Amino acid sequence: MKAEAFAPAKINLTLHVIGQRDDGYHLLDSMVAFADVGDRLSFSSGPKLALSVEGKFSSGVPINHSNLVWQAAEAAGWAGSILLDKQLPHGGGIGGGSSDAAAVLRTATAQGFNNANDIALSLGADVPACLYAAAARMRGIGEQIEPINLPPLPALLVNPGIAVPTGPVFSALQSRENTPMPARIPTFKTPVDCAAWLRNQRNDLEAPAMTVAPGIAAVLDALSDTREVLLTRMSGSGSTCMALYPTLKAAHFAAYEIGAAQPNWWCRATMLS
Repeated sequence: MKAEAFAPAKINLTLHVIGQRDDGYHLLDSMVAFADVGDRLSFSSGPKLALSVEGKFSSGVPINHSNLVWQAAEAAGWAGSILLDKQLPHGGGIGGGSSDAAAVLRTATAQGFNNANDIALSLGADVPACLYAAAARMRGIGEQIEPINLPPLPALLVNPGIAVPTGPVFSALQSRENTPMPARIPTFKTPVDCAAWLRNQRNDLEAPAMTVAPGIAAVLDALSDTREVLLTRMSGSGSTCMALYPTLKAAHFAAYEIGAAQPNWWCRATMLS
């Protein structure tokens, strides 16, 4: 049986670190949305598991059990050949590996294999949200997913080509007991409304990530200098940063400006939802 799947980039519009459990897992309160850019996977059922990788960011991606795609397939009981077209940068804070794993779980479940919801969290804190793959509030250690309504958000994603490991970023975090988002997330009618509310929220990992990878600051500065920008923020633990705009045309114009100035940066105008 053959199948295709899309693994969208996950963007943390907010990321509040609000505690830490005795087992070391951090407690989060995060608003996530998903882009219309991402990786693609092709599946062909067979007697044994095999993984191959192609695409812009295929270099260095493992094709064995250390890859979350492989782990997801094994956990679901699926066997066959998987081709991963890697279009999202590594270590970019946009859930590339987690979204790939979630795409495997969705595909396996659709083919009658083990239930994806029972497996997702065991693969990583971002996998449950990526399995849902729509705007949501993510709490706990990632297992509490609450759907939210967002207007389509024109955005620009920029990665400077720096892979940021999550561990050192959390190690550089000075406070692990920060305030959560408000109990109620309002209903937003426009990107302008949403950005205005988001400006009063945070990504608690942004400052520590910049101590690990100072180049992130240059990305945020470049985004802040673009026309019509409503909000700039780092996603996840970095190094991808995002900016919101009132229109997709403005996001595309900003992508052109930054791409011309920094041709080695990964820049993608997108809609978040």
